[in-house]
Amino acid sequence: MERLVRLAVVLHRAGPEGVPAETLITVAGFAGRADPGSQLAREIRHLREVGWQIDNIAPHGEDARYRMTSIDGRLQIRLTASQQTALRRAALLADRSDLGDRLGLPQGATTTEAATTPAAPVDEATLETVLRAVRRRCLLSFRYKGTPRTVHPGSVRAANQAWHLHGREDGDDRVKVFVVGRMSQVSTGEPGSAQRPSVTNHPSLHPMHWEYDEPVEVSLAAAQPYAPDVRRWLGEALSERLRDDQVVFVYRVTNRAGLRARLYQLGTRVRVLGPEEIRSEMLGELAAMAGE
Repeated sequence: MERLVRLAVVLHRAGPEGVPAETLITVAGFAGRADPGSQLAREIRHLREVGWQIDNIAPHGEDARYRMTSIDGRLQIRLTASQQTALRRAALLADRSDLGDRLGLPQGATTTEAATTPAAPVDEATLETVLRAVRRRCLLSFRYKGTPRTVHPGSVRAANQAWHLHGREDGDDRVKVFVVGRMSQVSTGEPGSAQRPSVTNHPSLHPMHWEYDEPVEVSLAAAQPYAPDVRRWLGEALSERLRDDQVVFVYRVTNRAGLRARLYQLGTRVRVLGPEEIRSEMLGELAAMAGE
């Protein structure tokens, strides 16, 4: 934890200029150890998983240089979704890149993307109720996607501009993730009425890594300006390579539904190259959603 704090402080103080990987390796105490780059990548991944937005801003082929962007979560709580969209567009039209960073807009975003940048505003009272349920181990009842839920809450985390509840539905052994901003009719049971779910089911914050399906390696392509968005939503890839003006990613996926959900959020910023079975599953699901 002390090492993560040191890295976070150095990245925060560096601002938009970022910090060379070599400097961060020294700060973390990895200099002189075997494979310090991989050890630093692991720590950067931990920081991303707890909600920090950290991007490698170095040009392709050069040594990594990491930049931390602090997104202002208070704006998500205070503003409605339409107000957030209007504010993002205003920031772009006024060329206010500083405000765009605080709103979580990707570099080079357009006014159209301002409306599609993921945001899940949450009512303060709802968030406080959920947090109280976690602290006091209360059963949590709410409606989610039109269905009543009763959940044993485990933790609340901030990631990708939203608050996420990790918990186990009553009668189900799996730990699931619920976006707090999409909950309604939230209420709690008595303190101690919930059982703390095991956190070992999901070692990663990214749902596509949860072990529901047989592992499959999925190849994706994105234009270079959108590569940071792919890393932010899908995490660290098995490999990355530059092909013409595209970055090709390869991910190991064990939860196909989780992958599809995040690809839908990325929209046209990313393209699925293969395997064909993954493409077919997505096309079939999209057709069903469209009523075809």
